[in-house]
Amino acid sequence: MNLLEALPTVIGTAAIAPALLILWLVVAAGDHPGPPLRIWTAFTFGAASVLLLGIIRAPFRPISVIIDNPWVAQVVHSVAGVALPEEVVKVLVIAAISSRRRHFGNAMDTVVYGAAVGLGFAAYENLAYLVQHADMWRSLAALRSVLTVPFHGALGIIAGAYLAIARAGTALGAHRRHRDFARMSSWALVLIAPVALHSAFDFPLLMLQRNPDLDPTLRIGLGAVSLLIGFSSIGLAARLVRRVAHHHSPRTEVARARLSQLRRMWALLLIGGAAGFIGLAFVLTSVHHWLLNPDHNVAMVLVPLGLTAILLGIALLIVTTAIYILGRNRIRTTG
Repeated sequence: MNLLEALPTVIGTAAIAPALLILWLVVAAGDHPGPPLRIWTAFTFGAASVLLLGIIRAPFRPISVIIDNPWVAQVVHSVAGVALPEEVVKVLVIAAISSRRRHFGNAMDTVVYGAAVGLGFAAYENLAYLVQHADMWRSLAALRSVLTVPFHGALGIIAGAYLAIARAGTALGAHRRHRDFARMSSWALVLIAPVALHSAFDFPLLMLQRNPDLDPTLRIGLGAVSLLIGFSSIGLAARLVRRVAHHHSPRTEVARARLSQLRRMWALLLIGGAAGFIGLAFVLTSVHHWLLNPDHNVAMVLVPLGLTAILLGIALLIVTTAIYILGRNRIRTTG
């Protein structure tokens, strides 16, 4: 089974659903959600950025091979072979998506685009891992949805937040004495912070994977370090979101009503899209089972369930459209 074949299946749902759920949480928690079309574009381009990794990794491949010390070689591989290429492509996509929204009033948009790009990348990577290890996809999906997927989203948020802070100049750092240094450091941290956190997170895991005969105490220590860095990165991302969002909270009742409306829309869009996707997965899996298995009993059950889920998704999308139109008219009237 390749990646395209896995998309309309339970494995595809398990791979992509955590990223979509976290994306909705980020959008719903924000005080200035960006245009939905641009957010979905960021998510899609984040997933497609995986295609550029081979080009960026090529110059760094010979470096870790010529190093004899396994620990040093693994450090170099973690930085140059994994973290740097992946974060470079994500930062490029974030910068491109947010290039037309540089003014201070939309600084929070860049943070949301960063989350969308990171989660799109995580969704593609998650799908690739589950397809590659199809025999243990359930446990792997559960483990990655708890830490790895949120971690990639957090790295995108960190890059987007520092990019927003750097573009805003002294507006988000006016309380600092050394404003010029704060702005230059923010530009540097756009790439340095995600690369440092990503490589520090991957290094212990790669050591555990490449050296199964390590001392048990050392293995536990490496695993604990990776968990600590992963959850600390998520905490740093949340702190940066609060810092940027603090300067963009709604000031009027109309703005608060618009924000509440957008959050309801995102929730219904997510539920409707998920229901439709799961229904499509049920239908396609049932048809596949029908063609390959002479026992059609399971397919006869799954097809109605799938069609019901699809109808539910369509109904929720219609409700979302109605909420948007009615809410927009009410806000305009109030304004």
